[in-house]
Amino acid sequence: MSKANTVTDFVLRCMSDQRWWTYWDIQKKIKEKTDIYYSEPTISAAIRNLRKPKYQMKYGLPSGDIVDRRPRQEGKGNEYRLRLGESNG
Repeated sequence: MSKANTVTDFVLRCMSDQRWWTYWDIQKKIKEKTDIYYSEPTISAAIRNLRKPKYQMKYGLPSGDIVDRRPRQEGKGNEYRLRLGESNG
């Protein structure tokens, strides 16, 4: 992937490790690496983008729903994970 310069690029970079992330984890990581702050709704929109065929094609991701969501075990909110290398159709 070329240099990240959009919030969706940054979110994909974080989530490419395929571990579980909260909005706040992603927000913190992007801020640490780039000194750019994105709000939770902006990060949520970027995660939704990764589910769209247009973005899946742009990033060379598998098609289908490749983002898992589960409630956090402790605290509020959800955790999200990107599934790569699987058939998701």
